[in-house]
Amino acid sequence: MGERYHQIAYGPHALARQRRAGSHVVYGDVGAQSDSGPDELGDRELAFLRSTFQFHLATVTDGGWPYIQYRSGPRGFVHHLGGNRIGFADFHGNSQFVTVGNIEDNHRVALFLADYPQRMRLKLFGHATVVDDDDQLLDELATVPDGRVSARAERSILIDVEGIDWNCSRSLVPQYDRDYVRELNQANARRVAELEQRIRDLEAGERE
Repeated sequence: MGERYHQIAYGPHALARQRRAGSHVVYGDVGAQSDSGPDELGDRELAFLRSTFQFHLATVTDGGWPYIQYRSGPRGFVHHLGGNRIGFADFHGNSQFVTVGNIEDNHRVALFLADYPQRMRLKLFGHATVVDDDDQLLDELATVPDGRVSARAERSILIDVEGIDWNCSRSLVPQYDRDYVRELNQANARRVAELEQRIRDLEAGERE
């Protein structure tokens, strides 16, 4: 967990609870620390972001309520745009514009990303921006390693990451999507074919 993530997440009430429970020894006295600046996106975080095909995005309503939406796309739909900035093409939805409206009112967002087969999860805090009028940027974000996103993209959403936390995998239940199972089956099928060929070769050698 990065220092900046601590500083954003741990308010005075959380810190008071930590002190009463004794867990502040583990996490450090965040209240006494100066602002460390954004946690840096490293190779591990960037590899995880590029491989993801889904995440949950939390914004804040003008009444102060958290609002969570699910975002998905082909692997590679989350792009690294340099430094601590990531972005993705926002697809056509139900035209409620709650997330977009929240970002335009309050730029603070949180992302929750999980790789369920590998039991890995990453949490991010950041400042988001909605970009409606940059066709070149939208075209870049709609491009993925296998071609282009098939869904209609309406705008770009950029996020400047502030805090990073690799969450504990202890309580994350493994889940397997269709592509993951297909890859496993293909690998098993190749292995079975190799073993069957070895058996045929051995049997042929015994007959000679």
